[in-house]
Amino acid sequence: MKFPKNYYNPISLLGSILASVSALIFVFFVATSWLYEGGGAYSGVIIYIVLPIFLILGLILIPIGIRRRARKIRRDGEKGTKSRMVLDLSDPKQWNAVGIFIIATVLFLVLTGIGSYQAFHYTESNEFCGTLCHTVMEPEYVAYQESAHSRVTCVECHVGEGAGWYVNSKLSGLYQVYSVIFNKYDTPIETPIHNLRPAQETCEKCHWPEKFYSYRLRNIRNYLADSANTQWDIQLKMKIGAEHGAQGLQEGVHWHINPDVHIDYIASTKKREFIPWVRYINEASGDTIIYKDIYETLEEEAMDTLEMRVMDCLDCHNRPSHDFLPPQEFTDELMAAGTIPTELPEIKMLAMQIFNHPFTDRDSGSMFIRESVQEYYQDNYPDIAESNGQLLAQATEGLLEGYRENFFPAMRANWDAYPVHIGHSEFNGCFRCHNGQHESEDGKVISRDCNLCHTILAQGTRDNFESTTVANSLEFKHPVDMGEAWKEMACADCHRYLY
Repeated sequence: MKFPKNYYNPISLLGSILASVSALIFVFFVATSWLYEGGGAYSGVIIYIVLPIFLILGLILIPIGIRRRARKIRRDGEKGTKSRMVLDLSDPKQWNAVGIFIIATVLFLVLTGIGSYQAFHYTESNEFCGTLCHTVMEPEYVAYQESAHSRVTCVECHVGEGAGWYVNSKLSGLYQVYSVIFNKYDTPIETPIHNLRPAQETCEKCHWPEKFYSYRLRNIRNYLADSANTQWDIQLKMKIGAEHGAQGLQEGVHWHINPDVHIDYIASTKKREFIPWVRYINEASGDTIIYKDIYETLEEEAMDTLEMRVMDCLDCHNRPSHDFLPPQEFTDELMAAGTIPTELPEIKMLAMQIFNHPFTDRDSGSMFIRESVQEYYQDNYPDIAESNGQLLAQATEGLLEGYRENFFPAMRANWDAYPVHIGHSEFNGCFRCHNGQHESEDGKVISRDCNLCHTILAQGTRDNFESTTVANSLEFKHPVDMGEAWKEMACADCHRYLY
């Protein structure tokens, strides 16, 4: 099959080869991925992003080569050739060119449609978000897979609906690609993300504020760092809403997002761990109250430079899908699940000592955990080390599981790098405002009363367990006897620095 002479030039031939090979490889890979449902993050990039680029580049080269060839003909006055493109359907060569052009155009449009559709969905997939930049995104992706939102796609929270936010996300993604390629990213990744879409446009698509449950029971099991790994249970009645559902958001934890209530705050740090200024506005009555921390005050000049933020879901639930648990918490969970044997003496205390170690890389950390367990029991409990090797192996694998899911040395990502604002154990969380130090000009104080958010229904060890009725509450009893000190200080003052 022959074509017009202008077609036969190196550039057009190169373009034809490039386009043809790209199209064949594209069809082959698409068919393979559909038949075997295989492929990974990098194969998806090659199929739906890289190959279409080469296909389009090849198609562009063909007319460029023809045009350059025609210009050369006009300049050199080459005999037997035409210096212009003239459509003459009586010429078999031109019929061939037209036929190939039509077939190629249809094929190109079909492949472009398939590629664009698949590229759109692929770049919106969890696989693309979590595994393409493996080292950078590994901590977030691993934590996400263990979270309550693991069946919610990344883009539903990070992008949401609408073309505008889709375009914004892709433009942001270009900078992220640049950062990864040229090693310009932070370790750990800085949070909070200040350009994240408002929670009202993402979270509240599923979590309808007016329909929160009234109360919720929460059972927490802890183990003390003593020789017997003493079990300590506590049962809380969480006041996430009003006592009766019909009362809506009039009281309880989620009162903060009541439609009639508007709360602004100014944090003194980018991580929003310290909040010295709070403004409460009652939209129904028009009342406005400004609370200022009596110990950490902000100068007017500082207030002008800091962000004033409207409080929403993410000001408390700031790690809804990417939470790295503190060693105390994930060790307790693994022990409660039986993954780490509770009958192994002092295993809780040893776990706390191990996870206080600064890990420099993943492999050396795993080796340190294995060696620490073996050496500790050989030195302190030689009988157990000799006769219960299986128990030590189980404990080691349990500790390694907690380590792999919550420590990422390459990105310096762990629980301490990412403060959690819900609760108040390892971080100030609720106590950022509810610490009894925020006072208005007329003497009103943001309450520090624990019973605003929850009441204690039961607590204690198996041998000394106390409980009460749902309508009442017990006074908190600290597992380690510290007198009344817990009433005067924030939990994080000790718990954040135990490790």
